[in-house]
Amino acid sequence: MNEYLLLKFAHILAFVYWLGGDLGTFLASRQVVNRENSPEARHVALKIMLACDMGPKLSMPLILPLGIHLAAYGGWLPISFAALSAIWLLGLYWFTVVLVLYLNEGKSFTARLSRADFWFRIVFASSLGLWTLVSLASSLGMAPWIATKLLIFVALVACGVFIRINLAPFVSAFADLMTHGPSEDNNSTMERSIARCRPWVWCIWGGLFINAALGLRIVG
Repeated sequence: MNEYLLLKFAHILAFVYWLGGDLGTFLASRQVVNRENSPEARHVALKIMLACDMGPKLSMPLILPLGIHLAAYGGWLPISFAALSAIWLLGLYWFTVVLVLYLNEGKSFTARLSRADFWFRIVFASSLGLWTLVSLASSLGMAPWIATKLLIFVALVACGVFIRINLAPFVSAFADLMTHGPSEDNNSTMERSIARCRPWVWCIWGGLFINAALGLRIVG
């Protein structure tokens, strides 16, 4: 199996785990906020939701360097070896941070690492979007459909940032649920928080569908 096919296979797997994991997370979230479930059942649903969410969280930092490597290999994106290596290093750093946060949940250092990860995503996505627009404007040889896929990826990262912002009230409300039991206040807070996240989740699904369609139409 040659390098191109291996990259394409890994890229498809990243897409599958991102979309499939997102669906599992979405469905589990409904059980987390279901008032008819006991606190213990909702806690189990939360664990399932967080475990499913690792698919998208780990796929996002990998799908970008895989896609850029594929585009460079196919000649659709002129990029130097140094730039490609830097993108891979950033993607692997991002992947590692996500994994460390998941495996060390509740430890003191994770709060600082989580904040750093939050700002890393904003800076990284903004830089990627700017690079894409400059490359298009400068006629450096980037295929327009590649630019579209990159800009959609930037939008997906932004959606993830907005989801994290809207989930902030959910965390404290769920902790209150587990400590003091269900109440109108913590139930309503969790429901509102999850409801505000759903439009961003739908946008992510739409973006993934469009990027998949672009890849299949152009690359075959």
